[in-house]
Amino acid sequence: MAETIQRLEPLERRPLTDRTCLVTGSSRGIGREIAFELARCGAEVAVNYRSSEQQAREVTETIEENGETAVPVQADVSDPEQVERMAAEIHEELGAIDVLVNNAGITIDRTFEEMTYEDWQTVIDVNLTGTFNCTNAFYEDIKTSENGRLINISSVVGQQGNYGQANYATSKGGLFAFTRTLALELASHGSTANCVAPGFTETDMLEKVPERVREKILEDIPLDRFAEPEDVVGMVRFLAGDQAEYMTGQVLGINGGMEW
Repeated sequence: MAETIQRLEPLERRPLTDRTCLVTGSSRGIGREIAFELARCGAEVAVNYRSSEQQAREVTETIEENGETAVPVQADVSDPEQVERMAAEIHEELGAIDVLVNNAGITIDRTFEEMTYEDWQTVIDVNLTGTFNCTNAFYEDIKTSENGRLINISSVVGQQGNYGQANYATSKGGLFAFTRTLALELASHGSTANCVAPGFTETDMLEKVPERVREKILEDIPLDRFAEPEDVVGMVRFLAGDQAEYMTGQVLGINGGMEW
């Protein structure tokens, strides 16, 4: 019997060349690295920021210097009117998007006894309602795209809770149910929704944590280090690409082996 010879095709060097992506909160931290990675893979990227205009322009300039396309877009994701304005700007500059990465998030840490209503509502408004606002503004884009992807950035804190973060943990935990529901509703259109839940990551949020608390957190991380933003981007790149077209409704932990 003649032996079958299978040709191995070379890997695509730019697997996201046909994608337009919006990454919220991408002027710094994890969002910035996600924007860089998606652009490196050929995607056109809208770099959202709330107040860090200079940093957002530095991100877009870096992307453009590498021959890719990026535009900075300002909006406070907790404000639906600003989000709608941002959507109009993106549609004018880049057209409809294929991939929405809901990354924008804040913390206001207090024990529950000391937490005010404003502390609670401000975090919920950005982290959870902001995700609703952006998804609502771009839902038709994602639904009708041949490569529609909704990617929500949550946290291990949403899975296991964390002392002094009732507002943050609730907002991030809510993203799991939101993702699962949107996955079910988008499935008939061939679009997907997934959630990435990073562990404690070396960003400006973690820099605010006292050293004694950092040491305590490290004791619960089997890999014995905090994540770097670069540790998260590979999963987002995968979810945005063709290889993840049959994955939806999933929560994917990148947490160094922490239990939850």
